[in-house]
Order: sequence, then structure tokens, then C-alpha cells
Amino acid sequence: MSKTVLISGAGIAGPSVAFWLNRLGYSTTVVERAPALREGGQAVDFRGEQMEVLRRMGLLEEVRARRTSMGEQHILDASGNRVASLPASMISGEVEIQRGDLSRVLYEATRADTEYVFGDWITALTDTGSAVEVTFAHGAPRTVDLVVGADGLHSAVRALTFGPESRFRTDMGYVCAGCSVPNHLLLDHAGLIYNVPGRGVTYAAQDPDGPASVGFVFAANGLNYDRKDEAQLKRLITEVYAGVGWEVPRLLAALRDVDDLYFDELAHICLPAYTSGRVALVGDAGWGVGPGGGGTGLAMMAAHVLAGELAAAGGDHTVAFPRYESEVRPAAEAGAKQAKGTGPFLAPRTARGLWLRNQSHRLLTTRLFSGVFDKLTLKAANTLRLKDYGL
Repeated sequence: MSKTVLISGAGIAGPSVAFWLNRLGYSTTVVERAPALREGGQAVDFRGEQMEVLRRMGLLEEVRARRTSMGEQHILDASGNRVASLPASMISGEVEIQRGDLSRVLYEATRADTEYVFGDWITALTDTGSAVEVTFAHGAPRTVDLVVGADGLHSAVRALTFGPESRFRTDMGYVCAGCSVPNHLLLDHAGLIYNVPGRGVTYAAQDPDGPASVGFVFAANGLNYDRKDEAQLKRLITEVYAGVGWEVPRLLAALRDVDDLYFDELAHICLPAYTSGRVALVGDAGWGVGPGGGGTGLAMMAAHVLAGELAAAGGDHTVAFPRYESEVRPAAEAGAKQAKGTGPFLAPRTARGLWLRNQSHRLLTTRLFSGVFDKLTLKAANTLRLKDYGL
């Protein structure tokens, strides 16, 4: 009989784990708290070695067919004039896709062999040594061989296995929010970055007739808010950006009507281990590098490594799990180091910081420094080299 694996999270990491374990003949179930696949979301990109996992999954051409094909991102000054332009390779990698589109691709690639349970979540885990007994908010209890937590930065599986998030979380001092709004600037495969000290706005669109993806990144420490209270979050963003010029008042007006708001603090998760007994963590649940750290590509690579090491160990998780961690941890740490610069890049805290950011990126995008620039953007992505596990 095939081993049973319960996976928490139907975003990117969870279906990626299911994809590879299905190839090994495992019986996989994905449980997702949301009532359906989460649509929309910000764009995610792949570069360097991360492209290899898409090739091995046979999904590269499908991802390319749905790619954003974004062009340059232009940094604006206080008057809305361009002061620097960032190449597509920096922001969008070798291929970029909307997160919701990637989630759909992975779901379609696994739904025939994986049981998906939406609208439910894990409430308790008991590792008996020979199996894991699992209880849910709504469904009947189950006993499975392995559990994989792929349920994001605020992972319930991590909390049940290792303890409260506060033990392992380091806040970066910035908040990131995003949503879709009407593309009133009629941008076509381009993006803009606008700043005042401590506050940044990104605005990008693929099609002048389609929606624009807007991001708000601002410096903040010790905020008190309820992540599930959308009205409160919208008020908070509006208060932070009150009085900011350019197109911001128009964006804040549009914010009132959006229904796809994302809001969270930029944070890193640093755990002493990514596995415990029969439970393993993949993606943000395990290391939570944050935006700018190549986390999506790494999550999909880690799913491949987890399945590959289980295959190499003949299904013995006591052998496979430590090997999985030793392979993945250096890349997770490299991604976290790279992501530390996301907040300061998107929202420098001072006028001098803004000037230095703009000048440095004007210099890095010249022909003289283009090689250095490319090396910087690929460093974290190439830290993990996928083995040939014969999957």
C-alpha cells in the first residue's frame, strides 16, 4: 500500500509537493483553509537554477504561455519623473507569472491524483512514532504516514509542531500590502516605483485594458492590527499614505473597493530544523524569506528535493528528512539574506536613502556594471543545485 501524506496549503509549495509524491506512488491529500484556490496575488518569478524545476515538472512551456512578459520598471522622483529604469531581468527574472495563475497550473497538474479538501484546516497533530493522528476544524480525524506543512508564513502546522510563530519570527520593520485596481495609467507591460521617505508605491500592468497590480510598502514597527479585518487594514494604509502626492490619492480611492487585498509585515522565519518526526515544512512555513528572496522558486525546488530524498531513502523519512534539510537550508539562508534589502529598496526611510538608492541603481544598470548586476540577482537562486533523483 502506498504511503499517505497530508499536505497543508494549496498555494504553490503544497501542490508542488503533491506533484512529486504522486510520481512516487504516494497517496496525497491537500487541505486548504480557503474555500477555493486563491486567485490574483502579486507576480512571482523564476531565474537561474529555479528554471530547472519547471523543466523537470514539464510545466515550463505552460508557465511561459501565461507569463507576464513585463518590461522595465521605472523609478520616479517626487514629481513623477523618471530617474532610473530597472531591467526586466531584475524584477521579473527569466519568466514571471501571476501567483494565482501559477497556483492554477499546479492544481490542474495534480488534481487527478491528489485529493483536495477546501474550507478546512488542521487543528491538532499527534505524532505516535508510527503515524500522525490529525484532527480538523470540520472534517473527520485521519491517520497518515507523513504531514507536510506548506501553509505559508503564518503556518498552523509549524505552530503545532514547533511552537508559537513569535519564537522564530524576525520582523524587518516594513509592511507590504497589495491589490488589483483599474489601470488608469494605461501601462502596457511596464511598472513604476514612486517614493517619499519611508513609503513606497509600486504600480505595474501587463495590458492597458486590464487591471494594474499595486503594492504599498512602508516602514513601520510595532503595528497593532487584525490581519482578518480588511476594513481596518484599508484604513491603516489610507492613514499612512495621507498627503502623499503623485497618483496616490487616486489609488487610495480605488483601495476602498478592492476585494483581493494582501497585507502583512515583512518578516523572516528562522527555525532550528525544517522537520520533526514525521512532519516536514516546505516554503514559507519553513523559512519564510519574504519578497525579494526567490521564495516561490525555492519552495518548488524544495518540494522536488523532499520527494527525491524520500525516493533515495526508500521512503524512510528518518533518513530522507535530514538530507532534505541539509540540501535546502543554505539556499533558504541565502534567500533570507537577499530579501533583507527589499524593504529598504522599495521604501528607503530618508531622503538621502532615496537619493542613494536611485543613484546606485542608475549605476548598476549601465553597461559597465551589467555583469555585476546579473550576478547579484542570480546568487540566491543558484545556491541550490537540483540533484538527479530519477523522478
